[in-house]
Amino acid sequence: MTEREERESKALVIAAKTKLTKKGGKWHVPSASGYAPYYEVDANPDAPHCTCPDFEKRGERCKHIFAVEIVIERESSTTTVKTGDTTTTTTTETVKIRYKQMWKEYNSAQVHEKEHFLALLHELCIGIDEPIQMMGRQRIPMRDMIFAAVYKVYSTVSTRRFMSDLKEAYNRRYISKMPCYNSIINYLEHEDITPYLQYLITRSALPLKAVETEFAVDASGFSTCEYIRWFDEKYGKEKSQKDWVKAHICCGVKTNVVTSVEVSGAHEHDTNFFPALVNETAKRFNVKEVSADKAYSSYANHRLVENKKAVPYIDFKEGSTDTGKCKIWNKMFHYYQAFRVDFMQHYHKRSNVESTFSMVKAKFGGSIRSKLPVAQVNEVLCKFLAHNLCCLIQSSYELGIQATFWEAE
Repeated sequence: MTEREERESKALVIAAKTKLTKKGGKWHVPSASGYAPYYEVDANPDAPHCTCPDFEKRGERCKHIFAVEIVIERESSTTTVKTGDTTTTTTTETVKIRYKQMWKEYNSAQVHEKEHFLALLHELCIGIDEPIQMMGRQRIPMRDMIFAAVYKVYSTVSTRRFMSDLKEAYNRRYISKMPCYNSIINYLEHEDITPYLQYLITRSALPLKAVETEFAVDASGFSTCEYIRWFDEKYGKEKSQKDWVKAHICCGVKTNVVTSVEVSGAHEHDTNFFPALVNETAKRFNVKEVSADKAYSSYANHRLVENKKAVPYIDFKEGSTDTGKCKIWNKMFHYYQAFRVDFMQHYHKRSNVESTFSMVKAKFGGSIRSKLPVAQVNEVLCKFLAHNLCCLIQSSYELGIQATFWEAE
C-alpha cells in the first residue's frame, strides 16, 4: 500500500466515525493524535490546505483533506444534462436542518420549574375523588398522599430527608394534612393508588392534546434493589444480577409527554402491552401516526392502529414477506419496500421515545428504591407523572400552552 492509499484509508475511518463541521468556509476535523483539538481544512480543489503537521511538512493532501473531500462528495450529487451542443452541470448539496434552542424560554422554565411543579401537581390532585371510608380511623386524604408520593419521587431524596420539603408544601397549603414519612411509604405499597396514578398520567398530558398527534411506543427497564441468582451450567458457577421491572409507554414525539403507561415484570413481552397503550391514548388524543420497533411487528398491532384511523409505522423483521393475510400489513410492507427512505423518516420518530426514557432516568433515576412489587410499580408511575409535569412546564414557556387539567375535555 502506497502512502497515498494509506492516507485515503485513514480518511475513510475519519469520515465514518467522527463529526466534521464547517465554519466560516473552513472545515474543522478532530485530531486523532491529540496534538490539537482539531485541524482547519480549506477544501479548495485547486489549492487545498490543512493546518496539520503532515501537510505543513509535505505540502500534499493529508488524511484530513481526503476526509473532508469524502464528506463533501457524500453530501452532494452532480447531475449532467446534455441538450444538443450545450452541457449543463447541476450540483445538489444536502443541507441538514438544524433547530435553534430557545435558550431564554428553556432557562426560565428550569429556573421556575419547582414552583410551577408544586402548583400543577396540587391542581392535578384536586380532581381526585376520595374513596369512601366505611369504618376505622379517618385516613389522610388520597389527594394529599398522591401529592406527597409524586413530590417525593421528584425530589430524588430519601423519605426522611424529604420531610422538610413536604413541610414547606404544607405551609403553602398544597396539602391539608402533614403525613409521617412512614405513611408515604405505606401508601406506595397499596394497590388502590395504582389506577389513580395511571389516570393522572393521562390527565397530565391532556393540555398538549392540540400539539401531539404522532406517537411512539417502546419499553425500558428500571433496576430494583433486589438481586436474582442462578447457576450457569455452561460456565459451572453461580451468577447474579439486579432484578428489574419494565415500563411500557406511549409518548408524543414532539414534547415527549407520556400519554399512557403500563408496568410489568422483567420478562414480559413488549407486544402484549401495545393494545392497552394505544387504546388508552386514542381515547383522548387524535392519533394520526404510531411508530414502534420490530418487537411490535404483528398483524394484530397493524390492524389496531388502522382501526384508530392512524398509520402504523412499525419496522418489519428480517424475512418478513407479503403474505396476503392482512390488508394493512401488505399495504405498509409494499410502502416499506418501494419508498424505504420516506418510511424510515416516519419510523425514526420513535427515537423520541428513547429520549423520553433518557429524560426520566437522568432526572429521577434509572433505579427504584421500593422493595415490594406493588410499591415498585407505583414508584415507576410517579416518575412518569413527574416527567409529564416537567414537560408541561417546558411547553408552557416555549409554546405558550396553559395547563387546564379538569376542563381539557
